Amino acid sequence: MNKKLNLNHSIKLLSIFVLIIASSCASRKDIVYFQDEPLNEDSQLENMSELSYKTNDILTIDVSSIEPAAVMPFNLSPVSYANTNNSSSLNANGNLLRQTYLVDPNGNIEFPVLGTLSVGGLTRTQATEMLKEKLREYVKDAIVNIRLINFTVTVLGEVNRPGTYTIQDERISLSEALGLAGDLTIYGKRDNVFLIREVDGKKKYAKLDLTSINVVNSPVYYLTQNDVIYVEPNKAQVRQSTYNQNTSVIISAVATLATITAILINSN
Repeated sequence: MNKKLNLNHSIKLLSIFVLIIASSCASRKDIVYFQDEPLNEDSQLENMSELSYKTNDILTIDVSSIEPAAVMPFNLSPVSYANTNNSSSLNANGNLLRQTYLVDPNGNIEFPVLGTLSVGGLTRTQATEMLKEKLREYVKDAIVNIRLINFTVTVLGEVNRPGTYTIQDERISLSEALGLAGDLTIYGKRDNVFLIREVDGKKKYAKLDLTSINVVNSPVYYLTQNDVIYVEPNKAQVRQSTYNQNTSVIISAVATLATITAILINSN
């Protein structure tokens, strides 16, 4: 009788321990990002053949001409700071920092001589033509070069190097962005890559299937500034994820408890 009671008691202890271990396992709800946003027709994104300027974009604008003196008033001078011991006032070549233009919440920049210019929503080509038109009153055959210097994309989830990446060019594909992040890990869900993009102040979403060649024809295959890419973990990775990652301790505890159970049983 005592043997049976000890056995039942040991089984209960083992059951409780197994439940504790099971409860430490992370579910998909605990692990996967962006789960509760339903995708609908309003969330579909259009093809961005050329990026357009948005609020908080930082631009450099250079105006040149065969008459350098004529364009001097339209170019911001490089800046320095009172204490030039601060290396942040120098660029990689040791030169003074260039001044830049910040696109304000209304899509405007303040340009020398010309005043307030609306560039929000314009592509680089459109903004260049607009500036050339306004400069014709002052400069003959002005050359305008505009660059976006804070074009970043963020790659999260099951990639080898998640992070935010600054893009030197003004065009990057989904494949190139994933390449910067070291490609997907073996645990990345390749048929469900999530993209978040802000359009006209609203967040929009898309999901992409990297296992299909047709992904290159997707309207969101080419990214725009501030896009966020998230690679969801597959089921195997979710199952392996636990709040307590010390597997060796768990195995040791189970073995110890099994030994105690065997001793209790054999002692009666």
